[in-house]
Amino acid sequence: MYYFPIEYDEPLFRPPSEAHSLIIQVTLGCSYNKCSFCEMYTSKKFKPRKEEDIFKDIKPFLPYKDQIRKVFLADGDPMVLSTERLLRILNKLRDTFPKLTRVSTYATPTNIIRKSDDELNELQKAGLTLLYVGIESGDDEVLKNIQKGETFSSIVEGINKASKANIDSSVMIINGTGGKLLSEQHAINSAKVLNEVQPKYASTLVLTLHKGLEHFNNRYLGEFQQMNLPELFTEMQIFMNNLELKETIFRSDHASNFLVLKGVLGKDKDLFLKQIDQALNHPEIANLRNDYHRGF
Repeated sequence: MYYFPIEYDEPLFRPPSEAHSLIIQVTLGCSYNKCSFCEMYTSKKFKPRKEEDIFKDIKPFLPYKDQIRKVFLADGDPMVLSTERLLRILNKLRDTFPKLTRVSTYATPTNIIRKSDDELNELQKAGLTLLYVGIESGDDEVLKNIQKGETFSSIVEGINKASKANIDSSVMIINGTGGKLLSEQHAINSAKVLNEVQPKYASTLVLTLHKGLEHFNNRYLGEFQQMNLPELFTEMQIFMNNLELKETIFRSDHASNFLVLKGVLGKDKDLFLKQIDQALNHPEIANLRNDYHRGF
């Protein structure tokens, strides 16, 4: 029987790129937990874990100390913790795993902003070098409607503040999150916010209504009309046309995506636009998911 030394508090989430990382839960749930589209942590009440329990989860991996190179800190936003507590956790990881090359976590722009420049520099030197930031949209109206708790300005300030401390960001935009009515401004302003922060990594997902359209509408603050496949592709086309990225690794290969794009922006921008144009003219070649139009 397979044995794993950590008993996680489920559900547990991590970015796709952290598939081979050691995951350590330092918080349970999400400190914000109000986004209208997100069901990740709605079953949990947020709380920081005791340091003794965190260290207890780390200890069993000591025999594998030379094999562990990456650690992901879960759950929703450990950056809400005090810098002192985060530093103790990072130092414990660094002392335990001498060949550790990266520690990463989810973060909100607001909680990045709450850290001083000196604090962010300390965290970076202790090993925290990558933050996953769900931007979702660069449009203030869309951000308000999905109850994100952020604005275009706060997103730019937070990510650029982390970048100043040499902490990389991996950001995410959700295709379709403004619905038909706000699609164009969502696409244009989402491109603009990425242009302002020039993240190391960027990805797009497609809005997925896990509990159905009615449930989402009850939490969305404006009028929402779900988009069909050609409309989603058109939104991606507008978004891509407005991007002015220099060397961002870009992916749209999440399970929710209908069209897979992988490359580096800006050198692959023309290639991506050709692929989007092909999908618009031949939607049958896209990665169609039959459950999308049922609202799941």
